[in-house]
Amino acid sequence: MDMDKLVSLCKRRGFLFQSSEIYGGLNGFWDYGPLGVELKRNVKEAWWRDMVTGHDELSQLPGAPSAYDMTGLDCTIIMHPQVWKCSGHYDLFHDFMVDCTSTKKRYRYDQIYAVTLSVKPNHSTNPEISKQQPFTEVWTTLASTPDEQKADLWKRAGGKYSVRSKNADEAFEMVDVKKLPDLVKAGTALTAVVAPDANVPGTLTAPREFNLMFKTIVGALGGEDDAAFLRPETAQGIFVNFKNVVDSSRVKVPFGIAQVGKSFRNEITPRNFTFRSREFEQMEIEFFCKPDTSQQWYKYWRDRRYQWYLDLGLPRERLQLREHHAEELSHYSIGTADIEYAFPFLPAGEFGELEGVAHRGDFDLRSHMEGKLDPNSKPDLKVELGPDGKPKHRGSGKDLSYFDDQARQRFVPHVIEPSAGADRATLAFLCEAYHEDTAPDENGKPQERVVLKLHPRLAPIKAAVLPLVKKDGMPEAAQKIYRALKKQFNVYYDDGGAVGRRYRRQDEIGTPYCITVDGQTLTDGTVTVRDRDSLKQWRIKAEECPAEIAKRINGE
Repeated sequence: MDMDKLVSLCKRRGFLFQSSEIYGGLNGFWDYGPLGVELKRNVKEAWWRDMVTGHDELSQLPGAPSAYDMTGLDCTIIMHPQVWKCSGHYDLFHDFMVDCTSTKKRYRYDQIYAVTLSVKPNHSTNPEISKQQPFTEVWTTLASTPDEQKADLWKRAGGKYSVRSKNADEAFEMVDVKKLPDLVKAGTALTAVVAPDANVPGTLTAPREFNLMFKTIVGALGGEDDAAFLRPETAQGIFVNFKNVVDSSRVKVPFGIAQVGKSFRNEITPRNFTFRSREFEQMEIEFFCKPDTSQQWYKYWRDRRYQWYLDLGLPRERLQLREHHAEELSHYSIGTADIEYAFPFLPAGEFGELEGVAHRGDFDLRSHMEGKLDPNSKPDLKVELGPDGKPKHRGSGKDLSYFDDQARQRFVPHVIEPSAGADRATLAFLCEAYHEDTAPDENGKPQERVVLKLHPRLAPIKAAVLPLVKKDGMPEAAQKIYRALKKQFNVYYDDGGAVGRRYRRQDEIGTPYCITVDGQTLTDGTVTVRDRDSLKQWRIKAEECPAEIAKRINGE
């Protein structure tokens, strides 16, 4: 699938626009248009329905260790600054960035790469990628390589490897980019690393820390004491409200708290359409369980969330469930699995993260109960010390443990966190839905069409009602059907142009069903229903339209 075609369709049909476009746009921010807001809303509502409101608390679901409760929250975007101190975000939530003095571009340090070349005798103008062999004369060869060949080399390198000098005699070795930060800590300079788009080595600045949280001011005075942050994730609002939910809702462990909301991360290099943005929306669950059952719950949520994407139309061959290696795990994580999709803007064979399912242990609740005084903490926002030199406020000081009144046992629950990106899920569904094929026009001749084969639950418009002509009572009959459907679904009425062109318009925006009112409707009260994907048509009674569309949307 050509990503440029999808981006063009999204702009043309009102799915997505660049934020502040009339002023040149703002990198990393996107606005959802009339159809995009419906699509993203349907993604969020499908998630909320399947995970929360449609959940049966009385039954044990397949694969679940036991029955469980689900409830929801909607927490504020700005929270007490100490929340981010105790969660670790203030000290640990950062990336390293580097600048290229040649191209004036900025990169995340863990994403810079260079080409590993194997130069054969008498073939210095035709370098080849080698992921096995060391090489010589790399700098001269790279500098003399034509731009079109160089671009191909970057592409074939896949952004996975960099190179560094082993000694002054120009012997080189291949290095995984993930190991570069460790090499720098060990004293290795960046002078032997070639930046993307650069022609020579040594153009990168030293990496420097960059905290990803957006800083803001609360109140009128605007002093440093009034500093606060836009939340970088929705999870912490759930953790600090754990006790409130337990006390007010009468839920019992195991149970989950779900939240859908905006988060903000000041990404160094936002890219790939909406895949990496600075403002985005998350769909998160914090699932609280007993420590001795946490591994079972982790497997349950990992498998269930993977199946959710399959059920809504992402194919198994383009979706994968990948367990993190030990070196990838966060400092608090006992286990993490990523649900990943093969986005078309990624190199062949590579996948991008849709959702992470993490076993967080009891780290979060304990952190907000007790806190941690980091000796390497930055000077501001430190945990305040008392007269005895000990932390005066360790976390909130509140008891966030749970008492099981049946087992007569008190414990700090473990947490399983399925954390999905609403924007990334929406983008994945759009990418997978985009197709180009042929369909017969109103005269039966094959005609090329663009079609979004979105799952009916996700489609922005569920059905279009089309009178064949604007006379003979057909518009009146069609409007009656439209109004009956409109009470339940987002539907569209279209009487402009040939019916074949109207079908194409609806195909392009993903409308799964078209209902056509024709001369026969006025005779026997039936209408034609057309399926977007199969192009099959069948007739039903006009009054049956709401029930027919509901049945097909719900897969009955």
